[in-house]
Amino acid sequence: MDQIQGFLPIILLFAVMYLFLIRPQMKKQKQEKKFAQEIKKGDRIVTKSGLHGKILDLNDDGTCIIETSAGKMKFERSALSMEMSEKLNAPKTPAKSGKKDKK
Repeated sequence: MDQIQGFLPIILLFAVMYLFLIRPQMKKQKQEKKFAQEIKKGDRIVTKSGLHGKILDLNDDGTCIIETSAGKMKFERSALSMEMSEKLNAPKTPAKSGKKDKK
């Protein structure tokens, strides 16, 4: 019993690390992989380096051709940023005016 109590803090530390560090990272990797597989021609994207563009062609080797203001460039699909691309393609909501009606 004393041996189990000695290892209990270490076991709890691993459990906390799994719940707060490893599991969320694995979930994010799955989402990014799904995003990279679901992109299609014509999608507006942002690369992880901040380059904005539109998908022109998707290749079977995991690369894509992106049209930017600088011309056509070839990127790995893993270089596309899921978070920034989703923000770019999110539907725009009307801005709320800061003025209130006075009656």
